[in-house]
Amino acid sequence: METEDSKHIAEKELRMLETRLGELMNLCDRLKEDNRRLREQLAYLNSERSNLFDRSEQARVKVESMIGRLKNMEQGT
Repeated sequence: METEDSKHIAEKELRMLETRLGELMNLCDRLKEDNRRLREQLAYLNSERSNLFDRSEQARVKVESMIGRLKNMEQGT
């Protein structure tokens, strides 16, 4: 049969484990929220990158067109 001291120690250890479990659950919740925010940020940045690529491509096409017109003007004179 357990003595009062061993029961007290077991109860104390159980409370410590409950506290630690609560801390781990809170950490898990924070990590899930961080992960969600990071995924949102990644989606936004990927969208921005795509938009910048499209704008860069449009600028490239315009510059090439201008160069072509300048060459045609030069050949016409």
